[in-house]
Amino acid sequence: MFTSVLHVFYRHYPKTNFTCVADTPENLRLKQQTKMQSQVHYKEDFEKNKGKGFSVVADTPELQRIKKTQDQISNIKYHEDFEKMKTGADAPHQPSSPNQGSYQQSAASQNYHHYEPTPEPVRQAAAAPPPSAGKRYRAVYDYAAADDDEVSFMDGDVIVDVQQIDEGWMYGRVERTGQQGMLPANYVEAI
Repeated sequence: MFTSVLHVFYRHYPKTNFTCVADTPENLRLKQQTKMQSQVHYKEDFEKNKGKGFSVVADTPELQRIKKTQDQISNIKYHEDFEKMKTGADAPHQPSSPNQGSYQQSAASQNYHHYEPTPEPVRQAAAAPPPSAGKRYRAVYDYAAADDDEVSFMDGDVIVDVQQIDEGWMYGRVERTGQQGMLPANYVEAI
C-alpha cells in the first residue's frame, strides 16, 4: 500500500524539461512588442534623456492665449515693482494698463543681457482717466482687493476698459474711483 501511494505521487510530479522555441517572425515581433511595453524600456529612455531638456507641447490657440496672458501679467507686475523700487516704496501705487492692441515692451525688458537705464518718463499731474474704449461691466457684489494688483469696488460700480484675462479674472478700471487692477469675473455682469 505504501508503494502505491509513492507511485501515484511520482506519477503526478511535473518533469523539469525545457522546450526550445523557434525564432519565427511572429515570435520575434511578440518579443519586441513585449520589450516596448515593459517598464524597463521606459526607464532606460528616461535615464538616457534625463537632463536633456523639456518635451515639446503642441502649440494650440488655447496655450498661446494662456502664454500671452501670463506674459502680460508678469510684465505688468515687473514694471510695477520696478517703478516702486525706482521711486521709493512711499510713492502712490499707479499700475500700468495692459492695452493688448498697442502693447509694447520697453527696451530694458527686451534686452536681458545688457542693462541700460531708460530715461524717467514724464508724468502728467492729475491727468483725467482715458475715455472708456473697452467693455463695460457693472458690479453685482462688493469686492475688497486681496492683493496689490487687484482693485476694490462696491455693488453697482461701473467697471470700464475691461479685458478678459482668463475664465475667472478680468482687468479693468473702476469708473467711480479711477483705480485699475484685476477683478473677479463672477462679481460683475456685462452692461
